[in-house]
Amino acid sequence: MVVGDVTTGTDVLVIGGGPAGYSAAIRAGQLGLDVTLVEKDAYGGTCLNHGCIPSKALITATDVAHEARHAEEMGIHADPAVDLAGMVDWKDGVVDQLTSGVEKLCKANGVALMEGTATFADENSVRVSHGGEGQGSESVEFERAIVATGSRPIQIPGFDFADDPVLSSKDALSLESVPESLVIVGAGYIGMELAGVYAKLGTDVTVVEMLDEMLPAYPDDLTRPVEKRAQELGIDFHFGYSASEWQDLGDGIRVVAEPAEAAATDGGTAEAVEADTIELDTEKVLVAVGRQPVTDTLDLDAAGVETDDRGFVPTDDRGRTNVDHIHAIGDVAGEPMLAHTGMYEGETVAEVVAGEPAAIDYQAMPAVVFTDPEIATVGMTEDEVEDAGFEPLVGKFPFQASGRALTTGHADGFVKVVADEESGFLLGASVVGPEASELLGELGLAVELGATLEDVSSTIHAHPTLSESVMEAAANALDQAIHTLNR
Repeated sequence: MVVGDVTTGTDVLVIGGGPAGYSAAIRAGQLGLDVTLVEKDAYGGTCLNHGCIPSKALITATDVAHEARHAEEMGIHADPAVDLAGMVDWKDGVVDQLTSGVEKLCKANGVALMEGTATFADENSVRVSHGGEGQGSESVEFERAIVATGSRPIQIPGFDFADDPVLSSKDALSLESVPESLVIVGAGYIGMELAGVYAKLGTDVTVVEMLDEMLPAYPDDLTRPVEKRAQELGIDFHFGYSASEWQDLGDGIRVVAEPAEAAATDGGTAEAVEADTIELDTEKVLVAVGRQPVTDTLDLDAAGVETDDRGFVPTDDRGRTNVDHIHAIGDVAGEPMLAHTGMYEGETVAEVVAGEPAAIDYQAMPAVVFTDPEIATVGMTEDEVEDAGFEPLVGKFPFQASGRALTTGHADGFVKVVADEESGFLLGASVVGPEASELLGELGLAVELGATLEDVSSTIHAHPTLSESVMEAAANALDQAIHTLNR
């Protein structure tokens, strides 16, 4: 049966059911608005289905196997067998539980769910095409629309994700067997997280990066422990190279990489940049060079919504596009392209739509890279504090001085805090080391609340814990640290 030309109406139309979209829909429903959420693929979006959750599941699982295999100094001798297909099945179970939970939460908050692809007809309506033969389409009129269609992996010339040996990050999370070798194009957070996963599974991993350093968005002092650990895991790097093509060898492939012009950056080391074309024989190649917004199905022009030269939808601090009643949130609105950023934007924009006095503020927006060791940051860096006209006051505590870190066998890295010297207000913090992602919560709260160094350093932390390192870093800035030398 073909669905006829049915038209329905809603107060708020949310297009995209990822973290940004479902958060906006649920919050709008809580505020008493009539909400319709359109999703063309799977509720939970990339994060729950093909990104954040499955990658962290595999990171955890491979860490378990690797830790057991390398715990001789603790008196533990083991050689666990890894069943990647079984590991992926477990990961999929976690994903299924969370995605079904999203659907239940939406329905419980009065959100009408609609499966299909939404395309703007004009600035007040969309056409939703339902998948499957004979399913037809219908129109939805709205008072307000929130675009949350997310992003997809960027393809590079010569490397088509449709080709079997060429993997996207989504593909790399669903392999049924461990490849003997893997070339990863891109040393950003996705590439480096997956490099660690496969190196710990026993894959011979090589990373090709056009810049002269890994994780270029982060300062050298945070990335050095990660690079050191990657080298210990046997990961090879070729900085200053751009992958140009791959060739079929029959029993594998050959990735050809050319020197990237002007690959060196001010913060890098010229010695890292090599000179000649290289050929890397491998079983698979993973392309992880970034993500691009998903807007091609929306026909934004029909609604008069503008995009920038990279396809992202510019917005103001209330998530409004150039068309006031159409908002954009999450990855489609540009940096920072983080799931928790999208959730925050979704809730905030829902409140804006409901007439609440809300606005988006990124001052205490955290960022985490789940490498080994983890990197986590919040607030301003030392340079940013200085550029803002403050005199930065820095405190640092190394995990080598943490009793709890030593008992875990992971003591590389540190906690660093940055404050305004005059007032003592904590303006930013960074962590590289064990459980950095969890330690960041306390630091983010301190930045958000305007806590001072004295507030943090005088808060009694349980011993022995990793969180004591936060207290000690704040005390170090005040020349009062007990378990490390003061400045």
